[in-house]
Amino acid sequence: MKFEEFGLENEKTLMLLPGTGCTWQINFGGVKEELEKKYHLICVNYDGFDGDKTVSFPGMISVTKKIEKYIQKNHGGKVDGAYGSSLGGSFVGLLIQRKNIHIDHGFIGSSDLDQGSPFAAKIATRIIGGTLQGSLHDPGKRKRLFKLFELVLGLKADDKVREFAEQYISAMEDYHPDAIMREYYSDYVTPLENGIDVPGTTIHVIYALKMGKKYEKRYLQHFADPDIIRFDMAHEVWMFDDKWRKPVMDAIETRMEGDNER
Repeated sequence: MKFEEFGLENEKTLMLLPGTGCTWQINFGGVKEELEKKYHLICVNYDGFDGDKTVSFPGMISVTKKIEKYIQKNHGGKVDGAYGSSLGGSFVGLLIQRKNIHIDHGFIGSSDLDQGSPFAAKIATRIIGGTLQGSLHDPGKRKRLFKLFELVLGLKADDKVREFAEQYISAMEDYHPDAIMREYYSDYVTPLENGIDVPGTTIHVIYALKMGKKYEKRYLQHFADPDIIRFDMAHEVWMFDDKWRKPVMDAIETRMEGDNER
């Protein structure tokens, strides 16, 4: 695990938790500069994705425990906010439900929160995880990955989408060989409680409407009275699309500056 801190020393803390197969550099690279002008950032790279190719991703709970330990040791067991992009939103949910650290504002960034049986997880991992993991050396899988990004992001393969995809693929050189597959599988089979409700914590959902209506039902299932912030965009596209960057960042800033009472 690797933790790096940036930004303003005496401002509110905001932890950044990347999504499937991502480092924080890839996931938040386009918005880090703006965020560090307002917050003290805690940027996380999970085991298997931190440059140490000898260690793979150990599982969602093991990584959650390491995050808790770091926050307890270095931040008195509390952060003002945590933004979990995609899979990172599962970590936000786990950290809040376990109550070993306190998060005032938990941001769920277009997370699908998909869960299922080990059997279903193996099939999904073989299809999706295999495409992600194998795209580094397999031209066919690389082509399918570009199509997947187009579909998920709701954008044509313009220069920005292609640049992101190339960064995503190239970074795999530094990952443990099976890190993505293990990460994808573990996220799928690790349960998140229903009706999570912690005093002093507010869940904010950056809900990309183009993902589909079923995801809102999951947010309402797992979290009690979440603050659902709707944007007519695709999955986490605000990270590199100028049209959505400011509206989403303004929404985050408004919540972070609030009194946390709903």
